[in-house]
Amino acid sequence: MKNTPKDWPRISSGLYYREASKMIDWLCTAFGFEIRLKVEGEDGRIEHSELVYGEGLIMVGEERVGPASRWNVDMKSPLSVGGANTQGLMVFVDDVDAHCAHARAAGAKIIDEPSLHDYGEAYWADRSYGALDPEGHMWWFTQRIRG
Repeated sequence: MKNTPKDWPRISSGLYYREASKMIDWLCTAFGFEIRLKVEGEDGRIEHSELVYGEGLIMVGEERVGPASRWNVDMKSPLSVGGANTQGLMVFVDDVDAHCAHARAAGAKIIDEPSLHDYGEAYWADRSYGALDPEGHMWWFTQRIRG
């Protein structure tokens, strides 16, 4: 495989929100992301953004529906589809318990409290928790306990 462009991971995800600018700030405050790029369009609409966590990267943008959609595909927040999720994101953190406490204090809905997920001696064990952000995207934060 060829190398990726400088500062880009092999794979990244794009998330759509009703209020992308507000959610970018929330993701930084609650989950510890940092803004690498934010492209604002008319009326402050987020056309594109790049948020990083370590070497990981996500893109965040406003919903695009109907005539505003791209490729004839509506891109919606879970809020706009009854809370449904079509993806879950997993982020490795250094201290999952402290991260969970910080996210909870910032308003994350904790859907699975920090707990051990042990896949057996031949594999690994992680301590992880699950959370929903204010618009309903599902996040998993995990700390490797045994490799």
